[in-house]
Amino acid sequence: MNARISASQPLPSQVDVVVIGAGAAGIAAARRLMRPGLLVLVLEARGRIGGRAWTVRGEGEGLDMGCGWLHSADDNVLAGRVEAEGLTLDQTPPPWRTQAFDHEMTRADQAAFGEAFAAFDQRVSDAAALVRAGVGEDRPASDFFDPDCRWNPHMDAISGALNGARFAEVSSLDYDAYGDTGVNWRVRQGYGRLIARLGQAVSSITVTDCAVSRIDRSGPALRLETNRGELTARIVILTVPNSLIAGEAIRIDPPVPALLEATAGVPLGLASKVHMTVRGAGDFQPDTQLWTRTDTAETGGYHLRPFGRPMIEAYFGADLARGLEAQGPAALFDFAVSELVAALGSDMRRRLEAVAVSGWGVDPWSRGAYSHALPGHAADRAKLRTSVEDRIFLAGEATAPVYYGTAHGAWMEGERAADAALTAQTLKGLGLDPRRTGDDSEA
Repeated sequence: MNARISASQPLPSQVDVVVIGAGAAGIAAARRLMRPGLLVLVLEARGRIGGRAWTVRGEGEGLDMGCGWLHSADDNVLAGRVEAEGLTLDQTPPPWRTQAFDHEMTRADQAAFGEAFAAFDQRVSDAAALVRAGVGEDRPASDFFDPDCRWNPHMDAISGALNGARFAEVSSLDYDAYGDTGVNWRVRQGYGRLIARLGQAVSSITVTDCAVSRIDRSGPALRLETNRGELTARIVILTVPNSLIAGEAIRIDPPVPALLEATAGVPLGLASKVHMTVRGAGDFQPDTQLWTRTDTAETGGYHLRPFGRPMIEAYFGADLARGLEAQGPAALFDFAVSELVAALGSDMRRRLEAVAVSGWGVDPWSRGAYSHALPGHAADRAKLRTSVEDRIFLAGEATAPVYYGTAHGAWMEGERAADAALTAQTLKGLGLDPRRTGDDSEA
């Protein structure tokens, strides 16, 4: 299968492997599977590839609507691919540990907050260690707040950015499992642009605007129903967000109750972005962070002059993001303006102009941003990695045991699912060598 299937062409009636979703996980899986003798097809519901990795605007000043940071960059499998794809790897330190203008937080306050958050993290880690040792049970991370700590609301606001949910909705065991080396880099032209370029390697086998609604597993071959017709496959690698599986936007028949329960146990939280230009940007130091309030979780974080550009990137999480998204893009911008006016003065109102606003919660093909495990459901990520009949494999950031919520975690999981598919009984008869990867860069 060497030529791209155009909008006017029918889908092939039968292939060996269908990868559903062309985000980071789907692209990684497809690249791994491309080899002689194996017919692979990638079906993507959107009109573009990349999933929740999406960059808008021109090549030189890409704005990431989804993932924007190469987290744990010194252990990130995608970091080494940036320059190889002709893009610029920016190693400017992230602005998260300081507060621009010392607004609402003196240097002593900032130090006190850092100590409070570190103490909270340590209490969560200690409790998680006990659970792993068989003592106690997984509890909401918020249970480990110091009830007398003035910084609890601010920590919960940051949880909206970290988890897409408040700490009361986050499993302490899962939160502690996240891998963070503390090194965070960016792609100057956009992380989404990197994923899109990596996806060019599988463009000839990718069909966009093709939504899968049902996977019928009742027969010897898997039968897929799509808005472009039906086809059969030996194996399906399902890389769509958990929310679509839990809500049965993609239905597996007969249903797999354990799978549905596991996807519900690891839901998608929400983080929303507003990219704004700002006149008179020289007033702000490049790559600094501003939280306008520390007394409530219902507030946003503001990245001032990212990459030194005359812009502000606003970031809202959890319930605040869902409520604003429900009102439409203008509500997100209006909220950002109101907070910045309250913090920096009324002239900010005329200095700001919205450029791009995300809407992952209202996007029908994501219904959220990235996953968090609910209290008591940390083990559900491992359950999601269990195949259905050795022929339906799930992959994505939600199945990642350590780097969940990240593009590189999704990428690694796509490769893991592809490797599992290559060793599945249903492909063994094709005489494929599972040790040989289809991705030349990984060979």
